[in-house]
Amino acid sequence: MQRRHLIQALGLGSLTSAWPAFAEAFPSRPITLVSPWAAGGTNDLLCRLLAREAGGVLGQPMVVDNKPGASGVVGTTAVARSKPDGYTLTLGSTPGYATAPALYPNLPYDPLKDFTPIIGVATVPNVLVVPPSLPVNSVQELIAYIKARPGQVAYASVGNGSTQHLCAKLFERMTGTEMIHVPYKGTAPAMQDLLAGRVTLAFENMPPLLPQIRSGALKALAVTSAQRVAQLPDTPTLAASGLADFGASVWYAVFAPAGVPAPIVTQLQNAFSHALRQPAVTTQLAQLGLTTLASDAAATKAFVQADATKWGGIIRSAGITAD
Repeated sequence: MQRRHLIQALGLGSLTSAWPAFAEAFPSRPITLVSPWAAGGTNDLLCRLLAREAGGVLGQPMVVDNKPGASGVVGTTAVARSKPDGYTLTLGSTPGYATAPALYPNLPYDPLKDFTPIIGVATVPNVLVVPPSLPVNSVQELIAYIKARPGQVAYASVGNGSTQHLCAKLFERMTGTEMIHVPYKGTAPAMQDLLAGRVTLAFENMPPLLPQIRSGALKALAVTSAQRVAQLPDTPTLAASGLADFGASVWYAVFAPAGVPAPIVTQLQNAFSHALRQPAVTTQLAQLGLTTLASDAAATKAFVQADATKWGGIIRSAGITAD
């Protein structure tokens, strides 16, 4: 009471209602953007690019925290269980939201109920790559090579249930081939073994592959998207290489835990939307081969749900498991 009288005596009564709003201003401290994958992959690259630009808009540092494991499930679970105050976000992607529900019967989160979509970021295809020493130059030649060595050819992925893993399983199913799956904890170690010839092939995200493909260190046989990509104009699609209807791209979107207040969601949406419009960002995304989405929360939720339905059907009909 004495404090109120003092304020009124000083003629500052009009400021009292502003003090709580000032104390609750968002953001007032650094924001964490969780990448559910190891450093060096597409998710990590995107996180660091977005964190720099969106953090600048919000006026607070945005710190990238890599929490890899179980094809994105470990990091995604951590965000689902975090406080819904806008200070913990994640750059989710196809594995954690569209494929995990069908792969993990006891998934510790619900992709649609436990998260608030902020904004759709981008899509990108995977690329089927082999070392240049492998005596094949097309998808059909690769199929013949694998069939001549049933159960002997190994492929790399970034983990059970990842899109790299699922693309390879679909490839096996559609071609009647049998390969050995070698899961890694991230893109960097998988590519090291591929470059060294310890595994024969991989269906890896395009961005980290482009330097190796352009230098000749890896040979690109096909892309998984429905159309060819500008960054690899001479590389055909898998569908055009004899695997009709093989179309799969990875999407990325920013999510917060469910229950984040609407005004904070709007602030975050505006910050990331601004970041995705910056020439430095759009240019780098194009160079990496990503197609910008910049979709709002409703559209993001809709395509996540549609993709989960698609991948769930494929996973169940193919009998694919995360083990």
